[in-house]
Amino acid sequence: MRALKLLQLMTANSAAMSEQLVNTIRESGRCKDLLEKVPEAEQRQYAAEIFRDLTEWLSYESDGIIEQQYISIGARRHSQRVPITDLFWAVSAAREYLSNYTQQECLHDDKTDFLGGVTLLQSLNRFFDRTFYFALIGYQEAEQADSAAVSVHSERWPA
Repeated sequence: MRALKLLQLMTANSAAMSEQLVNTIRESGRCKDLLEKVPEAEQRQYAAEIFRDLTEWLSYESDGIIEQQYISIGARRHSQRVPITDLFWAVSAAREYLSNYTQQECLHDDKTDFLGGVTLLQSLNRFFDRTFYFALIGYQEAEQADSAAVSVHSERWPA
């Protein structure tokens, strides 16, 4: 039931939640390069997508729903030269924001359903662990492709 309530809240309030998430990341002071290198419109788009993706993932809890999306995001952040630490912090900030939101909006009204609340928070953690894992795969694959390209280039044109 708590997951259903969160799904309904995210669907109804996704625009406001996205804006709050972007502000949370900006105010953290730990994603300076990400904020400078990723256009503001893309930051907002990512924030909105994370709630859409979480809504879908909570319905099915299937990694296939999010795998390609976050591999692509990881590769894009690499191409934008966003440090991996900034990527990690942004995912962590999103997890913390949503965890706090969930506790305030979904867990405060019925103290008797403790297990449901714990289960929901565990699901949120699994979602963010997976998004970061897939983003790391994309980041790493892009890094390896860059290294291979440099290697091929240096073999063709020795110094």
